[in-house]
Amino acid sequence: MLTEREILSTLEMLQSEHLDLRTVTLGINLSDCASHDLNRLNDNIRTRITTLAENFVNICNQVGDKYGIPVVNKRIAVSPIAVVGAPFSSSQLVEVAKTLNDTAEEVNVDFIGGFTALVEKGIAKGDRALIRAIPHALTETERVCASVNVASTHAGINMDAVFLMGQIIKHAAKESADKDGLACAKLCVFANIPQDIPFMAGAYLGVGEPDAVINVGVSGPGVVKKAIDRAIASNPDLDLGQISELIKRTAYKVTRVGELIGREVAENLGIQFGVVDLSLAPTPNVGDSVGEIFQSLGLLSIGVPGTTAALALLNDAVKKGGAFASSHVGGLSGAFIPVSEDLNISQAAEAGYLSLEKLEAITSVCSVGLDMVALPGDTSEETIAAIIADEMAIGVINKKTTATRLIPVPGKKAGDRAYFGGLLGQSVIMPVNNGQGENRFIRRGGRIPAPIQSLTN
Repeated sequence: MLTEREILSTLEMLQSEHLDLRTVTLGINLSDCASHDLNRLNDNIRTRITTLAENFVNICNQVGDKYGIPVVNKRIAVSPIAVVGAPFSSSQLVEVAKTLNDTAEEVNVDFIGGFTALVEKGIAKGDRALIRAIPHALTETERVCASVNVASTHAGINMDAVFLMGQIIKHAAKESADKDGLACAKLCVFANIPQDIPFMAGAYLGVGEPDAVINVGVSGPGVVKKAIDRAIASNPDLDLGQISELIKRTAYKVTRVGELIGREVAENLGIQFGVVDLSLAPTPNVGDSVGEIFQSLGLLSIGVPGTTAALALLNDAVKKGGAFASSHVGGLSGAFIPVSEDLNISQAAEAGYLSLEKLEAITSVCSVGLDMVALPGDTSEETIAAIIADEMAIGVINKKTTATRLIPVPGKKAGDRAYFGGLLGQSVIMPVNNGQGENRFIRRGGRIPAPIQSLTN
C-alpha cells in the first residue's frame, strides 16, 4: 500500500498529465424532509442541504490546494425525489426541482442529482409524477440532473417504463430545442443503477446509504495514455498482458490519491467517507480523452475492429487496479465512452469510424453505455425507446450497469453538429437505422422477465 509520501510523489509525477479529482459528491439523505405540504417540503430540503453543504466547496478547494491537485467539480446527490415527493403532482415536483436548483446555486455546487425514480418492476404514482415532470424540470433548471432506473438483472426490463422514457426524452428535447435538446444531456436511463455514483447525470443517494456521505470520482484518461506511451517508447515490444499490468498499476495509484483526498474532505466536514469511483471520464480537452488511449494501444481509431477487445482490456485493468488500491471502490469504476464529451470519440463518429451499432456493441464491456449520443431530431419516440431497450438488455443479461443519455436534436439531421457547451462538449449527430419507422414490439409493453441465471443465485 502506498504511503502518503509515495502518493504525494505520484501526484508530482502526474500533475502534467491531466490527473484531477473529477468530482467530490456530497450525498444527502432527504427522507425525513418529506411532508404533505409542498412549502414545508421545499423548506426542509433547503435547510437540510444548506446546513450540510455550507462549507463543502471551500473544504474541497482547501484540500485540493494542499495536495496540489484540483477538485474540478463539487456536486450533491440526494435521495430519490420520487420517494421524498411521492404525494405531489408533476407540476409540484417541478417546483421541488427549482428548489434543488436554487439551493445548489446557493452552496455553489456544479450539479445536484437525485431527481430520480426507480421503476424496474413497476411505476408507482409518485414515480409517474416525477417522470412526467422531467422535461419541464430539466429545461427550467441549470444544475438539476435526473435518472430513471427501468431495468435490473433481478427484475427484468419494465418495457412500459422504457416506452414512457422514449416519450419523455422527445418531450425534453422539444422543450430545450433552442439549446439543441440540452435537457436530455442531464437525463440518464439505467439498468442496475448503483446507489453511490458520484458522476452526473446519474448520481443519487440510494436508500441503503447513510444520512450524509462523501463519494469521490477520480478520472485520468490522460494519465493512462501517457503511461502507455512512455512504456511503449521504452519497450516497443510490450505485449497486451504487460500493458494491462501497466494500466492496473496506474489505476492503483490514481485510486489511492482519490481516497486520500476524499477521506480528508469527509473528515473536515465531519461526515462519513463512502467510495472512490475510478472511472476514466473524459472531457472535450485535448489530452484528456479515452478515445486517444485506443490509438496508443495501436488502433487507428475507436470504432475500428479490435475496439471491443481493447476496451475490455482497459476496463478490466482499471477495475482490478482500483479494487487492489481500496476496499471502498464503488460507483461505476471503469471507462466511459461519452461521444460529445470526448473530442477524439466525437471525431471518430464524424469520420465514420464509430457507428451507433458499434457503440452499442462496445457498451457490453464498458462502464456505462450509450452516453451523450446526439440523434436526428426526427427520431421517433418508439425508436428512442427501442434503443434504450437494447441497452437495458445488455445490462440485464450481463449483470452490469448500463445506461443511455440520448439527445434527439430538434431540427437537425445526421451529419449536422450539436453544441452543448462546457464539459458536455459537441458532437456530430449520428444516423439511426429505421429512425422514423414503426416499432410495434416496443408498444406491447409489459415486463421482459429476468434472465434465469439471476433466479438461481
